Amino acid sequence: MNIDKIRADFPVLSLKPRGRQLIYLDNAATTQKPQAVIDTLATYYQTENANVHRGVHFLSNEATEHFEAARDSVKEFINAADRCEVIFTRGTTESINLVASSFCKTLRRGDEIIVSEMEHHSNIVPWQLAALEHGLEIRVLPFDDSGELMQNELKHLINKRTRLVAITQVSNALGTVNDVKNVIETAHKFSIPVLIDGAQAIAHTKVDVRALDCDFYCFSGHKLYAPMGIGILYGKKEILQQLPPYQGGGEMIKEVSFSGTSFNDLPYRFEAGTPDVANALGLKTALEYVNTVGIEQISAYESSLLEYATTKLQSIEGLRLIGTAERKAAVISFLIGEAHPFDVGTLLDQMGIAVRSGHHCAQPVMNHYDIVGTVRASFAFYNTFNEVDALTDALKQISQMLL
Repeated sequence: MNIDKIRADFPVLSLKPRGRQLIYLDNAATTQKPQAVIDTLATYYQTENANVHRGVHFLSNEATEHFEAARDSVKEFINAADRCEVIFTRGTTESINLVASSFCKTLRRGDEIIVSEMEHHSNIVPWQLAALEHGLEIRVLPFDDSGELMQNELKHLINKRTRLVAITQVSNALGTVNDVKNVIETAHKFSIPVLIDGAQAIAHTKVDVRALDCDFYCFSGHKLYAPMGIGILYGKKEILQQLPPYQGGGEMIKEVSFSGTSFNDLPYRFEAGTPDVANALGLKTALEYVNTVGIEQISAYESSLLEYATTKLQSIEGLRLIGTAERKAAVISFLIGEAHPFDVGTLLDQMGIAVRSGHHCAQPVMNHYDIVGTVRASFAFYNTFNEVDALTDALKQISQMLL
């Protein structure tokens, strides 16, 4: 890959906060946007702005055509079987809440949901809320101290009351890449559907929902070089057709009267109200950009970057890696001695290096290690080996200051 050319596509990377060249290593929180995505948003609002589906005028028809083309792009990107299996949401969080709300309405008191100990709060709290509402139980699949999911325990957690397994493909806090294919196969032996949180996986590896055979797959556009506020819920058609609507309003209906309402077909049954058309088009452009670079090339480059960074950071006195799983995505979480993560993150910011400090919305992970949080450096394909060197040098200085 031509990294210099790629970096030139991302305007924010040229910034110099406090007079220092920006080194952006907070990609697990959100990725930066290429100029092509930014241009797509501007073009929509300048020349295409209209509501979709119900208009008969030129602008509405044009917007509808482009909006539905974005759905088709997502379908192809994740290899869904049918475009009706692609539902636009605001992000991974809303996608999981949609399933938790609708799916759990079909369950009975005493039924159980299995989640893992390494989940983001977005794949814990929605199930807890549903459990409170419907009298369900939450069971937890643990991980070991290296950050490896203890997948052999899954078959022992599954019982006759298990109704769903919800698990992350890549841990946002540890970088662990879980063998979700194995999880799905194990659950399916007992006819239990599986939801995959793909928020941290979608930008780093090829996702094929049919090859995985997952029943639900959720991701956010903003972690895939697309705008904030757009996301995707993939669901198998035969399952989605059985679920009640998530929200009521326009678009998700066929007929409305005070005697009753009939609901629209998929996917519109789950897309109440005016959709975020501009950001859907931005997502389409982001997918095209990623396809142009090549997801396999992106994955290989980021793996090299992660390996290099891991080796470099381990040479720093007092630095301790949190999460040393054999298979990891481009995330490194660490601590320096007894220094608070916020102190390290603040000092790095003064040096022009943007990282994330805290519990990363994964407090059960931090509780597992008995820590308050970590410093997290997360990489994208526009990051460079020179930036890793700069991070290493900065952390060596910080280590000398704080230890």
